[in-house]
Amino acid sequence: MFSQHREDFPTLSGEHPPAYLDNACVTLKPQSVIDTIHRYYTETPGCGGRSVHRYGTAVSKSVADSRNKLGQFLNAGTPNEIVFTRNATHSINQIAHGLSWEKGDVVLTSDREHNSNLVPWLQLEQEQGIDHRVVASHPDNTFDMEAFEAACAAAGNSLKMVAMSHVGNLDGIEIPIAEITKVAHDHGALVAVDGAQSTPHMNVDVQALDIDFLSFSIHKMCGPSGMGGLWGRYELLENLRTIQSGGQTVQTSSYTEATWAAPPARFEGGLGNFSGMMATGAAIDYLSQLDMNAVHEHEIALNRIMTKGVKDLPGLSIIGPEDASKRGGICSILMDNLPAHDVALLLDEAAGVMVRSGQHCVHSWFADRGHPQGSLRASAYLYNNEEDVRRFVDTLTEIVHTLS
Repeated sequence: MFSQHREDFPTLSGEHPPAYLDNACVTLKPQSVIDTIHRYYTETPGCGGRSVHRYGTAVSKSVADSRNKLGQFLNAGTPNEIVFTRNATHSINQIAHGLSWEKGDVVLTSDREHNSNLVPWLQLEQEQGIDHRVVASHPDNTFDMEAFEAACAAAGNSLKMVAMSHVGNLDGIEIPIAEITKVAHDHGALVAVDGAQSTPHMNVDVQALDIDFLSFSIHKMCGPSGMGGLWGRYELLENLRTIQSGGQTVQTSSYTEATWAAPPARFEGGLGNFSGMMATGAAIDYLSQLDMNAVHEHEIALNRIMTKGVKDLPGLSIIGPEDASKRGGICSILMDNLPAHDVALLLDEAAGVMVRSGQHCVHSWFADRGHPQGSLRASAYLYNNEEDVRRFVDTLTEIVHTLS
């Protein structure tokens, strides 16, 4: 379905392209994104938002255009609800440390959170006395709505925040954000969604989900490294403290006080990654020409092939439901007797298959279940094809039978 798009990605255009299946970590970049970065440095290498000469003006216009495109892509109420950050981690920390907390305020997360949506809340618990609580999932890692509702009821008026990943980077499982949001709002809590694994792979409409904050990583959306984003309802952003104060974050300052700038400038202190912001627009242009629902279905189809090929291999088990439609494009595999890192190296060296090995920054889940070496994770994207995933399955099968 998306075979014609492979030629847009330079690293896949060689005679022997890799089977790149590490997309949950970072996606490849189309030529249009690379060209935009090159144009910044060769044609308009100026300072946007400050300088009024032709370079600065060109950059300012391009950055504003990228912000508009991102806002449209997510259905933001206004482009000023879009904040450029370094990554989803930066965005989540801006939320966590930008809000005001009182001792005993309850924050709920799931038991499958990336460190980026766990550690900031643990830090607040240690430093400010909030009460971080974990909602357990079903044994197959799917979301337990009854447990969530019970946790909200137990927190009562102390519930201030529900912070959860829309799609888990551990297993690809999507949780029912719209339903979760309704329950959380009924309890007077805010909802902050880690969208790092959903925004690149499906339609994400912040209005339809009725959430309050969305964090995402543009480097997982065909965009440049070092770029992420934060969406928040404007009235919430207006009352959020910046965690990066300095240049551009104020309207004016004196020796004794500062007057804060309006969002999003308040949160984008210091000289920006202008080439990255401009290339973000190119990445969103690229994704906007696609049917994101079709992208999601394409990834599931590839995951079905992976799942069928590995589920019965001796000593291996898939994290999450066996049904690939419930795991998007992610196939994470626990291996009883084989070291994940060694297997990942063999896959690359033997067949050019690139996957992730380890705990995928979800140390808490692996530690709780006694799997310190983590798992092997293959994750598909729009430019992957059947040959990629069959190469993964065939090579992994050979490795397992050889080493077991």
